[in-house]
Amino acid sequence: MFFSYILYSKARNKYYLGSTSDLQNRLKKHNTNHSGFTGHTGDWCVVWTEVFETRTEAILKEKQIKSWKSRLMIEKLIASVR
Repeated sequence: MFFSYILYSKARNKYYLGSTSDLQNRLKKHNTNHSGFTGHTGDWCVVWTEVFETRTEAILKEKQIKSWKSRLMIEKLIASVR
């Protein structure tokens, strides 16, 4: 099982998109103090996920969402599952 996911940081007011096979562990890593994009805030939370059978499918969904380059479309996606 693989996941495409969107995280949100209230401190940064930003979204982060990714894919993984272990969502819980990946979230822990995002919330550690490191030098990457998600580092130093520690308040990232999962706001959207979709489950896929293969890693390829999860990555394709992540790339599709990233290609939108639109915060509004990302927020519409998140709102559609609430």
